[in-house]
Amino acid sequence: MKRLITVFIIVNAGILLSQVKSELFPNKLNIQPFVANFLEPKVGTVFQLGNKELELDIGNSLDIVHLVNDNSTYSAGTDFFTYTLLRREMNFHFPVDAVDYLFGVNFGYKTILDENELGARIRLSHISAHLVDGRVNKMTGEWLDGRYPRVYSREFVELIPYYRFNNIRVYLGYTFIFHIDPANLGKHSFQFGFDYFFNNILSQYFHPFVGYDFKLFKINNYSGNNSIYAGIKIGTSTGKGLSIYYNYYSGKSIHGEFFEYNENFSALGFNLDL
Repeated sequence: MKRLITVFIIVNAGILLSQVKSELFPNKLNIQPFVANFLEPKVGTVFQLGNKELELDIGNSLDIVHLVNDNSTYSAGTDFFTYTLLRREMNFHFPVDAVDYLFGVNFGYKTILDENELGARIRLSHISAHLVDGRVNKMTGEWLDGRYPRVYSREFVELIPYYRFNNIRVYLGYTFIFHIDPANLGKHSFQFGFDYFFNNILSQYFHPFVGYDFKLFKINNYSGNNSIYAGIKIGTSTGKGLSIYYNYYSGKSIHGEFFEYNENFSALGFNLDL
């Protein structure tokens, strides 16, 4: 009997594996970045309007393997991002104020339901934040605005399930931070949002889009970050291309060294979707 059970398991596993197609280092992501979510891969610059600050973002997500079975795709990949805060000065100088580093792994699943799409992404990541020498007064050697370097880091698990219909993708998110420094910060955050690409309006290569993201988290009390994006993507809506966009942001600073400071700004930016 044990031999029969073993043979049965081996045969059925072989049948299942024969139906699964694998692809190493596929040419696009299984789960496309959520447009208005801050922690997404970006290669580009964001110029804040009305002040001299700008963001320089350099990072990418890479899917290492796709496993495809009928209408479903499973994926595993990795993330490496930097988010850098700079200031504009005379003579084309851009002192660097702060930089945040993220690296980790991600796992994705999506399935096609008729013409709609259901999926989810899980990420296990580390973020650390640092002040840089652009925050130092060159004349006095003092840190600007009385803000001194401090330890800020967090390790977390993030889950974002989504549903796409009629080119609209809506999603919910939950993040559990299992280690954070300073230790008194909240360990749970919640978010929801959507993004929408207008296809076949201008041409097959020009896609206007909008996106919104809201994130609820706790520092001293619970508060929310709002992020709105609107722009146009040149390329494919679910693949590689160049995005030019307007962004409105309100809430706590996206940089860990300034985590308790409120921000409210409009910005123009561009991003290369690699």
